[in-house]
Amino acid sequence: MTAPTVSRTIIDEATIERFGQRASTYDAENRFFSEDFEELRASGYLKMPIPEEFGGAGLSLAEVCQQQRRLAYRAPATALATNMHLYWMGVAADLRRMGDSSLTWMLEEGAAGEVFAAGHGEVGNDLPLFLSTAQAERVDEGYQFTGRKMFGSLTPVWTRLGIHAMDTTTDPNAPQVIHAFMPRETPGYRIEETWDTLGMRATRSDDTVLDGAFVPDRYIARVLPAGVPDLFVLTIFGWAECTFGNVYLGLAERARDLAVEGAKKRTSLAVSRSMAYHPEVQHSIAEMVLALEAAGAQIDRAADEWSRGVDHGHDWPMKLVAAKHNAVEAAKKVVDNAMTISGGAGMFKRNELERLYRDVRCGGFHPANGLLVHEIVGKTALGIDLGEQPRWG
Repeated sequence: MTAPTVSRTIIDEATIERFGQRASTYDAENRFFSEDFEELRASGYLKMPIPEEFGGAGLSLAEVCQQQRRLAYRAPATALATNMHLYWMGVAADLRRMGDSSLTWMLEEGAAGEVFAAGHGEVGNDLPLFLSTAQAERVDEGYQFTGRKMFGSLTPVWTRLGIHAMDTTTDPNAPQVIHAFMPRETPGYRIEETWDTLGMRATRSDDTVLDGAFVPDRYIARVLPAGVPDLFVLTIFGWAECTFGNVYLGLAERARDLAVEGAKKRTSLAVSRSMAYHPEVQHSIAEMVLALEAAGAQIDRAADEWSRGVDHGHDWPMKLVAAKHNAVEAAKKVVDNAMTISGGAGMFKRNELERLYRDVRCGGFHPANGLLVHEIVGKTALGIDLGEQPRWG
């Protein structure tokens, strides 16, 4: 079996297979995918969404999603961590296409080799980007940031960390969320190596502790009222939700193919031919294909419509989180069925399915998680504004 094909590729099949061969080692040793990353950097993969006039490939969200699904087919953790940089480049590129040039500097820096990452995960905050447990204080020519960020994929290599924090000092009655990008050489922060997890281990998503880290105004992307989104925030969700979903679909497509090949090779005393002729194996394979067909069509449509500028108005948040959620849930179902079809072989560390089974569990933790997805979808269907207060009741 090979990775899904796309009309335009950035890395070839041999490179993806090489990444796949390294994936189990990265997972077992809980170490960053350094060799994969350097190959991706050299290939121009990190510049895919950057417009051609800046030295990138100028790929749309829909096109980047296909590249990411293809990479995740053999190296899901490599694809997932790389995604954090790619979606920032996509956000900056799309805003520029929409007439907002405020993040053009990100495209220039990305083209020059800077690596962007996301530092938005926080304990105790189920509304990422809209609120924050971190604090920002206005000082001369910038802000100081204090707090703890988790799930910081690309920790070993990022040079610009996207962060956000609440400023309650400027006006305590009107808190603001400050969105910034912290250069790696900034004093006043430290990285704590906390990443020892169930799955997606090669992402090295360690914690970053901010202790009065100063970020100058040139790296402040947005200052927004707490709880209020704008086009910048919506575009982050556009790129993050669709690309996250495709990473997990790529992983699931690999699990499906492993299950199909495995069923053709397995035998049983009670079956005259291979287990591919067992009716329940056929049923399970059909369930996998049905799940992938539905989820793939939904997320492909969301990415395509975003790329074409279709106006869904207030329905866009619902459509984006629903597409990602359904992709992840479909991926879990597929991998679960693949494990069943394996007949127990998938339990062994030497079997690729064992790693895929663990990796796919991580999908629900990416924003928006299942709880927030149902809130957004339910409120949208009921005509309740997502920013309405009180939040419930």
